Amino acid sequence: MENASQTLRVLSPEQRKCYLTDGYLLVDRLIDGDIIAGLNTVTDEFVARSRQQTKSDKNFDLAPEHSADAPMVRRIKRPDEQHPLYWDVAVGVIADVVADLLGPDVVYHHSKLNFKWHGTGDGSEDTVAWHQDIQFYPHTNYSPLTVGIYLRDTGPEDGPLTVLPGSHDGAMYDQYDGEGNWTGCLSPTDSEALDISKAVELCGLAGSITIHNCRTVHSSPPSKRANGRPLLLHAYAAGDAFAYTAHPDPSCHAYEMVRGTRARWARHDPRPCLLPPDWSGGYTSIYAAQTGEGAVPVAD
Repeated sequence: MENASQTLRVLSPEQRKCYLTDGYLLVDRLIDGDIIAGLNTVTDEFVARSRQQTKSDKNFDLAPEHSADAPMVRRIKRPDEQHPLYWDVAVGVIADVVADLLGPDVVYHHSKLNFKWHGTGDGSEDTVAWHQDIQFYPHTNYSPLTVGIYLRDTGPEDGPLTVLPGSHDGAMYDQYDGEGNWTGCLSPTDSEALDISKAVELCGLAGSITIHNCRTVHSSPPSKRANGRPLLLHAYAAGDAFAYTAHPDPSCHAYEMVRGTRARWARHDPRPCLLPPDWSGGYTSIYAAQTGEGAVPVAD
């Protein structure tokens, strides 16, 4: 991962350096407009299908306010498995971007498609609190990262992904509460101690991508619009990173090599990582955990 002399496929050396230094990157309009249009069409079809759902299941995470008349899908689970276009995008140019950051060997981890619905309340229902990703799926090293694709223009009023630069080299936070319940976010005390004056909102036009390291502290504010801001997320790791807990929500593509080859030796980072609950029975979503619904296994 530290080989600065590697041949880059998509990114510039400056962009790679920024990611390694800051723990995040925003690349404007990387994805072709025709692909974005196709992704929006497919995504709209999934939202329409959700009108038949009355509760969350293995394919959808639904907001409590969801109804047939006013669908509010918080997450499409495992989109890479549910439609070939999502997977085609996962193994396309963004996999080259990941290889530019992690090296030639890249393994796929998971996908999800998150929405931001501004409901009838104060907007807090679609806030994602400050958290780090790697505690959800610890690996032998901290190479895992997530690439987000904005399917629509996303500005400050749309609840954009918000990051704390450099936090990937900082503390690893406890994401359990005082009673030992998994919350999937920093405690109020830890959140209040963050210097949010340094926070950066990653806004971009449709087709722009965000990238953040698995240790980067990030959140997203409430949306002020009712358009459901969709963000397609694909997570990857270096080929020498191996998970040592159950995958929260594996698709048929989990741990598939998308560039290069899988390593025969694991690379271990000496810094410890918090362990999550046992996900072997399944997982709901970060929304459920942070709102107190509980990120517990789903029966179906």
